[in-house]
Amino acid sequence: MIPTLLLVALIGYLLVIFESPIRINKTITAILTGALCWVVLAVFHTGEHHEVSEKLIAYFGEISGLLIFLLGAMTIVELIDLHKGFTVITHRIRTKSVLRLLWIVGIVTFVLSALLDNLATAIIMITLLKKLMPKGEIRMTLAGIVVIAANAGGAFSPIGDVTTTLLWIGGQVSALGIVTILLFPSIMVLLVPLIIASYRMRGFAVLRAQISMADAIREEKMKGSLSVFLAGVFGLVMVPVIKTITGLPPFIGVLISLAFVSLVSINYHRNKPQEEKDRYSVASALTKVDVSSILYFMGILLMVFALQEASILSKMAQFLDENLPNTNAMIVAIGVLSSIVDNGSLVAATQGMFSLADFPMDHSLWEFIALCAGTGGSMLIIGSAAGVAIMEKEKITFMWYLKKITPLAIAGYIAGIVTYLVIGLLIH
Repeated sequence: MIPTLLLVALIGYLLVIFESPIRINKTITAILTGALCWVVLAVFHTGEHHEVSEKLIAYFGEISGLLIFLLGAMTIVELIDLHKGFTVITHRIRTKSVLRLLWIVGIVTFVLSALLDNLATAIIMITLLKKLMPKGEIRMTLAGIVVIAANAGGAFSPIGDVTTTLLWIGGQVSALGIVTILLFPSIMVLLVPLIIASYRMRGFAVLRAQISMADAIREEKMKGSLSVFLAGVFGLVMVPVIKTITGLPPFIGVLISLAFVSLVSINYHRNKPQEEKDRYSVASALTKVDVSSILYFMGILLMVFALQEASILSKMAQFLDENLPNTNAMIVAIGVLSSIVDNGSLVAATQGMFSLADFPMDHSLWEFIALCAGTGGSMLIIGSAAGVAIMEKEKITFMWYLKKITPLAIAGYIAGIVTYLVIGLLIH
């Protein structure tokens, strides 16, 4: 059974990695691979078939919680976007200094990605940059900084990146614990690249037409931009708070927050024509949600749980433990690998490799995995959802990013790791 299961998983994973050349959507591949892995388990199972079915249903309870969480969080972000809520920030970025803009873009991206998620933040910021300046070396460099900042901001937040979200929902980290221990290392992941990039930006100015603040405020009032933006941010911030207070799964907090944001929107547009109300509704926001990525994670988690059920991941962990100097070396390697392979699936695999019995909640192993897997993807433009989105929207080539941005990302990655290890030594 194990050779067959490994073969199915390996072929599926390779097809996911080489999605572009073979032109098969990775979501389809992931769903098929995950389902086939459980078919293999059922076919080779020596006992009653219902035993495998019962285990699958139990695992799917965990998967569905994550899927509902992602769907709810993405819908909140899309609701904010429908109301042009992010213009509350972008309209107020009015500097013409490229050096100042570099730092503003980096900091705003970092903060937004912690509150929303790194993919949505990257799309918002690249849209802003397109409005600020024409295509060129400077805008592409700023886009590269957006990738680094979005991944750094998502790494320490339980709702900012799918890697940290997986660990939070899986019970490996607590919301307060991960924020407390990874905030400063994540800041260093961004700060070092910003300092280095600042030397490239001296002497340049931004040439752009600016909308007047009076017109901007008038547009925001008409769409309810500020009200929905504040409601959305408040709702998302309350998700970990609700989980901490009640102990209920995070998707409950997301559903409450989604209803809250929707009620704010409904109240704002109460006296408008039905057609306009529909334009700002949850139903309209759902049509813009990237359901494909949600289904992709479902397929990946089905595969990972199948490998976990067959004890393959625990054996892999034992092998790595015996052949690597220490677990920190393995986690640093996972971070580097996440620049090539999807970091969400890597983290899901580590959750199956290491048990909570051996490494309880907020153990340094889980915190270090969140940092490395969350920020390592910045080293290549294909290594994170934020990078892929900016690659498509800004038409940045793999080689340009490798030459111009990868050295900055590597410097930030090393700075974050060193900072985390130093903090660990001081605490312990």
